[in-house]
Amino acid sequence: MLEVVPARLRVRRYVRPVMACQCCGDISQTLPPVPLPKSNAGASLLADIVLAKYDDHLPAYRQAERFAREGVELPRSTLTEWLGRTAVLLTPPAERIAAHVFAASKLHADDTPVPVLAPGAGKTRTGRLWVYARDDRASADTASPAVLYRYTPDRKGEHPQRQLAGWTGALQADGYAGFNALYETKGADPLAISEVACWAHVRRKFFDVH
Repeated sequence: MLEVVPARLRVRRYVRPVMACQCCGDISQTLPPVPLPKSNAGASLLADIVLAKYDDHLPAYRQAERFAREGVELPRSTLTEWLGRTAVLLTPPAERIAAHVFAASKLHADDTPVPVLAPGAGKTRTGRLWVYARDDRASADTASPAVLYRYTPDRKGEHPQRQLAGWTGALQADGYAGFNALYETKGADPLAISEVACWAHVRRKFFDVH
């Protein structure tokens, strides 16, 4: 039997003593570290909002309805602000992941379409998520595998060229023409990016001919 134990929202109240210096009169008040200063959002709540938004695809207004059912009023504007500020908090670990990924001598690259709301148009437009993966465990590499995602509003070849600027190594990707400019410098610079073609995409052509 599978049962559901609904999540519960809790209010954690902090009592902060105020201390004053008898000599100068300066006042200090202890405060535990919080993710968003001057906000009542705890770390677990922010994690839940981010997960619901970007993994479960629940927009802010639906999350506001979800919290309202629990008797907690969290306007969409507040949730949107928290999402933006949380994204800023996550920038340092995201850049650490990027540094780890680009430290590899071989990368797997691909892109995938993602629908993006177009306010005022009544429809969605197509953005792109560029994926760079480091994973050579099959070759006995002991480095931790990792995946880096970069978003762009379109699929222009200038995006992977900018994202991979300064990186050298072997790039395993499909036949998308936007990657071609990365390989063209190989003749002039022996340390530039080397193309590693994808057998799966090559087999498609043989299959079509057959």
